[in-house]
Amino acid sequence: MSNSSEEWQVARGRKGAGRRGKTYHPVHHEPGHAEVVDTDRTKQRITETMEELRCSDFWFDWAKRLAAVVMPESPEIHRDLNLAPRSPLDCVCYGLGSFSSCVTARYQLAMLLLLLESLQIPTERCVVYDPVFSSGEKEVLTQLGLTVLNENEEGKRTVSRPTLFYLMHCGKALYNNLLWKNWSTEALAHLTIIGNSFAGIQDRMIQRELERDYSYIAQAVCMCEERAFQCPPRLLDVFNDTALITFNPSSLSSFPQSTWDEPPEPQYLHCHDLEIIQRDPQS
Repeated sequence: MSNSSEEWQVARGRKGAGRRGKTYHPVHHEPGHAEVVDTDRTKQRITETMEELRCSDFWFDWAKRLAAVVMPESPEIHRDLNLAPRSPLDCVCYGLGSFSSCVTARYQLAMLLLLLESLQIPTERCVVYDPVFSSGEKEVLTQLGLTVLNENEEGKRTVSRPTLFYLMHCGKALYNNLLWKNWSTEALAHLTIIGNSFAGIQDRMIQRELERDYSYIAQAVCMCEERAFQCPPRLLDVFNDTALITFNPSSLSSFPQSTWDEPPEPQYLHCHDLEIIQRDPQS
């Protein structure tokens, strides 16, 4: 591994609470800070990390599981996984973190790029956003071909076509907002999420508080299908508690119509640590 032990210590400190959901409050800098980034060196590190992951057994397990869901008509998954999805996918990535200084975030970015490659999703069809991105990191992402959002959507993005959401260790409110914004049988069926297990979130919370503060996650636990991703011990800080989450249309249709009627927007009145940076109300 080319990264120093000092970097790993920084990474562990930043995302050591990944099992509870990543907090968006950075320790070393403010959102949108103007940190100077060596773009060429950062891209080189990302490429090196991609090659490291590409040679691992657990990467093949990830790609195979995702391909089996996105491309279920394929009779077999070839080892090169160079197969196009049944229909073009869009991709959205929130909460990646400061990948120029955090090794954990860099591994997660490398995994995202590998997934785009294996599913043949053009990089420009993948939009990314994190309020902690520096101007230099935005430039790196742009040079990699990704589309960097300028607006903090807080996860409130409506989809009308199949979309992969890559939400590694994001705050519970972001998942909850995404579900609320797509709270219909048609829209949920378009979602494929790679992120924290909803069942794991439920296990770590008092049920009445989950239902009060994150009601859409609480309901989605019974609606979605989860497939746990393999994670090697040395990368637990990077990929722990990660699941592939989908919604089967036939399962969604089994719920009464009242389930979907006029879903109220989440307010989070009782949440003292919301785990996400909310948009500036003046913007």
